[in-house]
Amino acid sequence: MSLRSKNISWTSGGATLVRGVSLRGPEHGVLGLVGPNGSGKSSLLRLLAGLRRGTSGAVLVDQRPIEAMPRAEIARRLALVEQHATTDVAMTARDVVALGRLPHRGALGCWSARDEEVVEGALARTGMTRAADQSWATLSGGERQRIQIARALAQEPRELLMDEPTNHLDIRHQLDLMRLLPSLGMQVIVALHDLNQAMAFCDEVAVMSEGRLVGQGPPAEILTAEVIRKVFGVEAMIGAGPNGPRVSFF
Repeated sequence: MSLRSKNISWTSGGATLVRGVSLRGPEHGVLGLVGPNGSGKSSLLRLLAGLRRGTSGAVLVDQRPIEAMPRAEIARRLALVEQHATTDVAMTARDVVALGRLPHRGALGCWSARDEEVVEGALARTGMTRAADQSWATLSGGERQRIQIARALAQEPRELLMDEPTNHLDIRHQLDLMRLLPSLGMQVIVALHDLNQAMAFCDEVAVMSEGRLVGQGPPAEILTAEVIRKVFGVEAMIGAGPNGPRVSFF
């Protein structure tokens, strides 16, 4: 069954930011979470990751309520890449990626050949091997983003949650990342701004508006001109592109 929400809601400071959302992504595919700023995408991802507890409803991992799972088990199972990550500690890029191995060995566990293999593989998959020994402080915003993605891959999760991971990346690395996601063989739920990336690279999309789930399904069925007009407030035309349907705005 993997990761899903069941009628989950979350209220903070008197405002309901997530409203009765039931969401289930493909178990071995990519679900794109789209919607305007303030639609509840980031809040929903943090609920799914177990970082916040819903005021009603449930987040289930293989039918188990996530709040009933030990934090260490959640960390071995789920990985979350948030929009912004920073640290004042002097670390290399490789050190940051190696943090992804902590759930598998504990803070005092011995570093193994397996750990080394996984970290080097995560650096290679994100194109960051060349920068592995650089200080975190010297990395650009895009490089830091790729290192955070590598750290998440080093966790070897079964479910990967990503909040606008293409932010700060140049177009080449955006495309490299989006092409990587379907190859991971796990459940990926990724919040995106770019509707054409959602069209081209996601198996399903879920559209959020004002904390509610407007619809979920195959991109070409859900991202219609009518839905885009209603949710995003812009006129759009869906036409043929080189890799399938493409959204044009006017």
